[in-house]
Parts: sequence; C-alpha cells; structure tokens
Amino acid sequence: MLKSEAQKEVRTVLNTDRIKARMDELHITQAQLAREIGVAAPTICQKINNIRPFSLDEAERVATVLEIPDNEFGGYFFSR
Repeated sequence: MLKSEAQKEVRTVLNTDRIKARMDELHITQAQLAREIGVAAPTICQKINNIRPFSLDEAERVATVLEIPDNEFGGYFFSR
C-alpha cells in the first residue's frame, strides 16, 4: 500500500559534527548535556550519533543548553 503525500515520513538528520564542535566550544560533555536535558548519558550519545532521533522538545532543550541562536537551529538539527 502506498502512503499519501501527507503520510510520508521525512527523515531529518542531526548535524553531529556541528553539535560536537559546539559542545567542545562550551566545554560541555555528553554526560553534562544529558543531565541538562533530562535524558540518560547513553541516550544522548545515541541521539548525537543519529542512532535515535531527537524529539522537537529535546532539540529545543539542547539548543538552549548549547546557546544555539534560533536562526541557526536548522543548521544543527535539520541537515541531510
């Protein structure tokens, strides 16, 4: 069965290199980031490495912790 256009899932991929670089700039470890956004350290590792997706709420919390400006949000969380 074919999905209608409205039902098609769009897969977006986190820009891992950019997130990790920003974490390095701010001297934030994955464990610290996980604690700040309320997930386990192994979970944040999987999300940063595109094994598990971020929810929009999680992505917004990461952006807040990493001080990512609103106009740069897409460059971190919606690369392909």
